[in-house]
Amino acid sequence: MLENAFIGKTTQPTQKELVAELGATTNLWEDLVRGITDDCGITEQEWNSYSPKAGWALRLKKKKRNIIYLSPCHEAFRVTFIFGDKAMNVVRGMKFPAKVRKVIENAPHYPEGSGVRLDIKTAADLKAIRELAKAKIEN
Repeated sequence: MLENAFIGKTTQPTQKELVAELGATTNLWEDLVRGITDDCGITEQEWNSYSPKAGWALRLKKKKRNIIYLSPCHEAFRVTFIFGDKAMNVVRGMKFPAKVRKVIENAPHYPEGSGVRLDIKTAADLKAIRELAKAKIEN
């Protein structure tokens, strides 16, 4: 499992720091943010850190609803969705590559929903993320 690149950092990462950590995946990060913003009508982008031990994540929101969290790692990033029961049932019925299906089926359940976390290292990973974001918006 990838580790957040900004664990221990007490201030929001700068664009320069973000690019330095994402490295070759910077364009993937930017393409995903732009794509989900366009596809899902994202109205807010907000950096947050719950504690220095957790690191920093970019939260994409539609109005006040959290859609996706993007956590920068070294040369990669992690995306996290929290799906309610209705959305999770829809997501389970969707067609995804085997590694994505496995993550969905093994997603831990919390009071606020099921947590789906996927590590992104290549462009091939982005299609499933955009489909999951649409499912989140629709359910």
